[in-house]
Amino acid sequence: MSSLDGRVVAVPGAGGSLGPYVVRALAEAGAQVAATDVSEERLAALDAADKRAVDLLDPADTSAWARDLEQRFGRVDAVAHLVGGWRGGTPLPNAPLDDWEFLSNLLVRTVQHTSGAFYDALARSGRGRFVIMSAKQAVMPTTDNAAYAAAKAAAEAWVYALAHGFAADGKGATANVIAINALVTPEMRAAEPEKAFKTFTDATDIAEAIRFIVSDAGAKMNGQRLALHG
Repeated sequence: MSSLDGRVVAVPGAGGSLGPYVVRALAEAGAQVAATDVSEERLAALDAADKRAVDLLDPADTSAWARDLEQRFGRVDAVAHLVGGWRGGTPLPNAPLDDWEFLSNLLVRTVQHTSGAFYDALARSGRGRFVIMSAKQAVMPTTDNAAYAAAKAAAEAWVYALAHGFAADGKGATANVIAINALVTPEMRAAEPEKAFKTFTDATDIAEAIRFIVSDAGAKMNGQRLALHG
């Protein structure tokens, strides 16, 4: 048997650069993957058991997605939250606070809605897993990245609180964080073969880390930050 045979894994943000690698790694390990993004067009090329557009900024839409997945598959065992985005580059004194509003919605509010919507299903699973992608900047902020760093830090704090709740429940669910400095895909390397990408983390390595965390091998990992960066 593969390491994720029989698991149902929801992947919010699956239409982004990292999504195809995560969806493929999970499916190859035996999982049934339920992929979502803001647009069905972004999901078209993915080979997933369930694909649909969901507005993760709408708590009702997010909860309806979670309920429907559990009804359709009989369970939801993991959520790999890949929703991402970036704004920055302006020193803090002059940085527009609109960047904070945008990033807090994208990087924090979507985590809040998703964790709330799937909490009970993950607890019922007996081996529930919740994992988010975060960034080195969450613990090493810079003046030109304040809003992004603060939003990532807030999302991490939310997940650590989620982990605390899962531990108190005693039902075997976990919540963890994977942090990188920047992402690189094979397509990016092919487009710039002369670039070293020294501070970047390969999409395939991130996908393998997620596969590990949502498997039985990751059962003892709860409330942890896996740093895949130098």
